[in-house]
Amino acid sequence: MGGGAVYMIAGRKIGSEYLAIATLSTIGLGVYAAVKRVQSKRPNPLTDSPPINASSAEEEAFIQEFLKSAEADENKKEHH
Repeated sequence: MGGGAVYMIAGRKIGSEYLAIATLSTIGLGVYAAVKRVQSKRPNPLTDSPPINASSAEEEAFIQEFLKSAEADENKKEHH
């Protein structure tokens, strides 16, 4: 097979096809790492809930009970 461009890097001959593969792999890994970083910072709406700003402990307990009953009603609707 014919030769392509060959480059001397650190005293070794490296073919241009290997440089292209290394470049594309490096870019791909960089994009993958950036996407994973953004996804890890994004809040999960199923597990992360906003804080309850109640004026008293009684009000906070009422809100939590209401949310539990609303979730239970929603689960019943999904199963029927």
